[in-house]
Amino acid sequence: MASILDQYEDSQNIRQHSRVSAANIGITHSGFVNVRLEEEKPIFNKQRIDFSPPEKINHFSVCNNQLCMSLGKDTLLRIDLGKPDQPNQIELGRKDDSKVHRLFLDPTGSHLVISLTTNECVYLNRNTQKVRSLSRWRGHLIESIGWNKLIGSETNTGPILVGTSQGIIFEAEISASEGSLFNTNPDQFFRQVHSLEEDGKPAPVCCLEVERGLESKYFIVATTRKRLFQFVGKLAEGSEQQGFSSIFSQNQDLLPSFQEFPVNMGYSEITFYTSKLRSCPKTFAWMMGNGVLYGQLDYVRPDSLLSDVQVWEYTQDIDLNFVKPISIVLTQFHFLLLLPDRVRGICTLNGQVVHEDVFPDKFGMLKKMIKDPVTGLVWIYTEKAVFRYHIQREARDVWQMYMNMNKFDLAKEYCKDRPECLDMVLAKEAEHCFQNKRYLESAKCYALTQNYFEEIALKFIEAKQEEALKEFLIKKLINLKPSEKTQITLLVTWLTELYLNRLGQLEADDGKQHLFLETREEFRTFLKSPKHKDCFYNNRSTIYDLLASHGDVDNMVYFSVIMQDYERVVSHYCQHDDYSAALDVLSKHCDDKLFYKFSPVLMQHIPKKVVDAWIQMGNRLDPKNLIPALVNYSQMGSMQQITETIRYMEFCVYELDVKDEAIHNYLLSLYAKHKPDALLWYLEQAGTHVSDIHYDLKYALRLCAEHGYLRACVLVYKIMELYEEAVDLALQVDVDLAKSCADLPEDDEELRKKLWLKIARHVVQEEKDVKKAMNCLSSCNLLKIEDILPFFPDFVTIDHFKEAICNSLEEYNQHIEELKKEMEEATESAKRIRDDIQEMRNKYGVVESQEKCATCDFPLLNRPFYLFLCGHMFHYDCLFQEVIPHLSAYKQNKLEELQKKLAATTQTTKSRHRPREEDTVSLGKGQGSREQIKSDIDDIIACECVYCGELMIKSIDKPFIDPQKFDQEMSSWL
Repeated sequence: MASILDQYEDSQNIRQHSRVSAANIGITHSGFVNVRLEEEKPIFNKQRIDFSPPEKINHFSVCNNQLCMSLGKDTLLRIDLGKPDQPNQIELGRKDDSKVHRLFLDPTGSHLVISLTTNECVYLNRNTQKVRSLSRWRGHLIESIGWNKLIGSETNTGPILVGTSQGIIFEAEISASEGSLFNTNPDQFFRQVHSLEEDGKPAPVCCLEVERGLESKYFIVATTRKRLFQFVGKLAEGSEQQGFSSIFSQNQDLLPSFQEFPVNMGYSEITFYTSKLRSCPKTFAWMMGNGVLYGQLDYVRPDSLLSDVQVWEYTQDIDLNFVKPISIVLTQFHFLLLLPDRVRGICTLNGQVVHEDVFPDKFGMLKKMIKDPVTGLVWIYTEKAVFRYHIQREARDVWQMYMNMNKFDLAKEYCKDRPECLDMVLAKEAEHCFQNKRYLESAKCYALTQNYFEEIALKFIEAKQEEALKEFLIKKLINLKPSEKTQITLLVTWLTELYLNRLGQLEADDGKQHLFLETREEFRTFLKSPKHKDCFYNNRSTIYDLLASHGDVDNMVYFSVIMQDYERVVSHYCQHDDYSAALDVLSKHCDDKLFYKFSPVLMQHIPKKVVDAWIQMGNRLDPKNLIPALVNYSQMGSMQQITETIRYMEFCVYELDVKDEAIHNYLLSLYAKHKPDALLWYLEQAGTHVSDIHYDLKYALRLCAEHGYLRACVLVYKIMELYEEAVDLALQVDVDLAKSCADLPEDDEELRKKLWLKIARHVVQEEKDVKKAMNCLSSCNLLKIEDILPFFPDFVTIDHFKEAICNSLEEYNQHIEELKKEMEEATESAKRIRDDIQEMRNKYGVVESQEKCATCDFPLLNRPFYLFLCGHMFHYDCLFQEVIPHLSAYKQNKLEELQKKLAATTQTTKSRHRPREEDTVSLGKGQGSREQIKSDIDDIIACECVYCGELMIKSIDKPFIDPQKFDQEMSSWL
């Protein structure tokens, strides 16, 4: 089979090398285009495809470069036009008399639905060779399908609409997957949503089209033989997967909007033109009995989708009784009408026939004309041949026609690839708008032309149209290249001046406050334009001068922020004594360096607000860097500054948990100087151990001593563990405080006794209070009456100590009794232990013949063994192997030494065959030594059960595999 896309363009190749005079060549048809060019090619260029079908072509469909055709009765040919040399032929496998009625190919070219004359449908996916039946579709002759262009994919069509010959519209969905266990068919669902009628009877749904407009608004166009229906409705966001049934239900109480024509030729066809892929169609053409209805599609109108509708009536040579139009295709400015033997092109601008191509009879009658919406190619086929139309430069000179009609938007659209023509259109549009006093529109157009800049600017200045001039400058600025730095600087400066003038005028007029805010926002957008950021930055001093000359402080601040020049803003506010505004700028932009720089000034004037801002910044500020701002109060600061300084220091210490020694020392000095009540509380909660303290203990001690805070000094001494100094100082304050210090060295009884003796001496010698001295005896159990007696003067009588002496003697007596009792208990315990030892010597266990070793699980009586009280039994050697790994190095060495001695005594015994008398004595001694060695070995390896004793408990955290042998063990398992 020859390639379907072998092209031959002999006539075109000849014309490419020839030049024809512009005066002699032109388009002869009146109407659409009447401009002479150096070389004009036909708009519609036909090519016959070098393709000879093995069987006659019945049906044909093409979309997204995917071509499908039905050949003969049971053959389907698929060709990917990107790979035309690899055609794919599939047999439908139908054994009945069914024939292909229609082919429907979706916009992606992936889903092919084949409608059969037996009211059946089959489905074929682009990526498969298997034809699958659509069982839910059975019983309906499918005439049209409205594909879902929005969410349709290669594997799933999404919800689609299906029209039948009986006027029923179904909603369906097809999936290319194999399906689930309970649903193996490709059709996911198939449900009726509407029905169409003509003259009270069901009418076949000839065409269906689904389009989405703005705000989730959907439009459905359906045609019968002489009616065109429109259904409009909204779908909730995200509900596209649920289908279009709600759109029909929204219109169920009202008759759908439709247009009807009286003539019926048995069928109709509607076609749409879309300028860009996946965009909404712009125009339509409906081929029906009366002619071709064509016009625009307006997705905004609430009543109808169709607008600017016109009817092109069939020419006299088209008699519906004999010659009927077969198909219609809509292009940008034409619609092509397929007749049985020719193709006729009609211009939609004037309704005149501009092209007619008659086909030879040898190819047979023309059957269908199809346009690929992706490539824009038009395909026509007969039973024996396939043709293709290229549409070239259809809109080449339409711009001039639209320009003369003052339809400048259309004129610009059709000459945007020709700069010289576009400039002409823009210049004429600008002049037209200027003459009609539409100055802003004129400025926008002038900015896009190549006219002299000075001439246009003076034109607007003379007309006193400052807003139009500003618009012109903005557009010119946008169109400048980055390399044109001088021009950019000029326009930026000029625009800044214009904006400031306009803002000044609007601000003075109270009635234009809303316009003032809009203009200010526009100006700020201009200032922060990223495209001109470098220009603003390089000329920021000029912009600052302009802003200052107009007194526009707000925009100066805004511009400084854009330039990240916050220091200038804060300095400006501080110079004008507006410290709150300066702090607002700092708080808004959270620049820690600026906080450090300006905080000393702000702290002198608004200390509370500054501290609030610091607290809000939290960890982003380093308190050490704020100390210069905090110490400003030292000479002239008010009490409020001092209070706020303490508040921030407390926030740092208690909230931020700052551990820096300088901060804690500073807070300590503040407490000592201005808030002594909080000093002791701070020291107490700061901790009692040196590792918990974040301030300098020596500095704190010196500070407290300088200000005479003795209790605080005592506390610091206690933390420094200088208990003697703490007690000495505490005795100057309170004896009870000294007592609490004396009990602190809990591990040093000698020191405690010494400290208590100091307290007792102070009580006796300084306070001369015998009763308090006696209380010291009761408070410390280390002191005896004999310890404090030397402190009393000689004139004190024994009456003062009578009770204490009696108590002391009583305590001694009680202690003696307790010692006697402990001795008796120890004697009794020793007696019980001796009885237990004697009993243990006589204790025995019974070992049965079938007992096995707890380790090796072999019979126990085969070798020497051990029996433990817990019931576990081990062979001697098994127990030896179990215990050794758990022994310490010392015991392992000792055990090895004992084994060597045991082996030596055993060898000596065996080597003597005839012992003499002296040898017998020696052997007896050796036997005793051998038993002692065995006993020592037993003490090491059999002192306890290896499973129930302390060795097992200690081994619980040891790994099963030695870490040093882990890699070796791992490799053995691989």
